[in-house]
Amino acid sequence: MKLPLPGNQPSYRNHRRQFWLQIFLPMFVTVLLVIAVAILTGLAAFGEDGEAPRWAAISTIWLVIPVMIFGLLLLAILVSLIYLLARTLKVIPPYAAKAQYYINRGTSTIKRFSDLAAKPVLYLEGLIASLKAFLGRN
Repeated sequence: MKLPLPGNQPSYRNHRRQFWLQIFLPMFVTVLLVIAVAILTGLAAFGEDGEAPRWAAISTIWLVIPVMIFGLLLLAILVSLIYLLARTLKVIPPYAAKAQYYINRGTSTIKRFSDLAAKPVLYLEGLIASLKAFLGRN
């Protein structure tokens, strides 16, 4: 059985036509426009009435605008964080005092239980040391 060549199928021909109209032609037109704008910019800046400083100022403005917008956004975030921190610092002290009370209470309970757990061991070691001292062994 002989398979048809891919170029003979209608779907393949349709694909080739779409490739040229929908992919290659827009890219080609865009490249031509970019080249034309570059040539016109060069002629305007370096022609007889060369206004390179004016174009440099305009370019600087366009470069600074996004930086300023980003900086204002960061400033707004910083101001809002400072405001939230100030509000939070008014709320925290009573809860911090309660937390400190419970932590201190827990600490004293833990110390008491650890002392109770160590008491028999210390008593036994003290008794052994007393017996050694009494019997004269070092």
